Amino acid sequence: MLGAKSSFAEQCHNERWFGGGWGITQDLANELTENWRDFNAKFIPVYLANNPGKSRVAAGLACGMLHTICKGIAQGDIVLCPDGKGSYWAGTVVSEYFYVSGEDLPHRRRVEWFPKTIARVEMSEALRNSTGAIGTVSDITKHAQEIEGFLAGNAPPKLIATDELVEDPSIFALESHLEDFLVANWSATELGKHYDIFREDGEAAGQQYPTDTGPIDILALRKDGKELLVVELKKGRASDAVVGQIQRYMGYVLDELAEPDQTVRGCIIALEDDLRLRRALRATNSVDFYRYKVSFKLFKG
Repeated sequence: MLGAKSSFAEQCHNERWFGGGWGITQDLANELTENWRDFNAKFIPVYLANNPGKSRVAAGLACGMLHTICKGIAQGDIVLCPDGKGSYWAGTVVSEYFYVSGEDLPHRRRVEWFPKTIARVEMSEALRNSTGAIGTVSDITKHAQEIEGFLAGNAPPKLIATDELVEDPSIFALESHLEDFLVANWSATELGKHYDIFREDGEAAGQQYPTDTGPIDILALRKDGKELLVVELKKGRASDAVVGQIQRYMGYVLDELAEPDQTVRGCIIALEDDLRLRRALRATNSVDFYRYKVSFKLFKG
């Protein structure tokens, strides 16, 4: 995303670069460690000092995305950027990081844009979800085949279960949509009574929140601010894999994001009852298990 609501999209396209800022106004050329956690450890305090009132959750998100722009994206990678008019420019990254002092998005990379744009309405549901998952940067590598098809003049929209741990692709497909439904209807759910999805500058930034072991499906904050909630959808995966994953996410949140007075809780959501999952959760009192029910109604009118 090239600025809030793509406010810098036209400039970035005309001048052939993309970038970010987040209030960190120093040249990072000698600060871009291979491990983004080391980068975050140094620059989260800088971000918090430059952005009074922001939380460590917001700081971790901003610094992680900044490192991705400056270091994580490699020369030769393909990037997609919304043009603010319902389509995406796609381009090849052709430079390493460079810094332009005094600009709104000072941390930049050069890019050669393809002449063809990709209309959002032509994307598969899964790709639309991925490109809109978080505020500024999201990893859409798993949709490479579809994107390459668009750039070649073909459109192969399809939902594919790329996770080797998926046991039931049909449930994976259903629950990939459930995540977006949960976010859109959060206030009407049982969890929404006590927690709010983490937001940054008015936008939902708690969906697909990045960590060093993968993205958290939903990151929420209890209404009194005292507890962070990690929500993971089972998505047809093996029970042991889901339990292990949510515990890793909770460990990351506890180590990297939680304030000293905050606790961390987990929640796994699945379509069907799962004895193995219940057995695995018996040993912990910090992870809850929820089931959901799909309701379908056909009416005339």
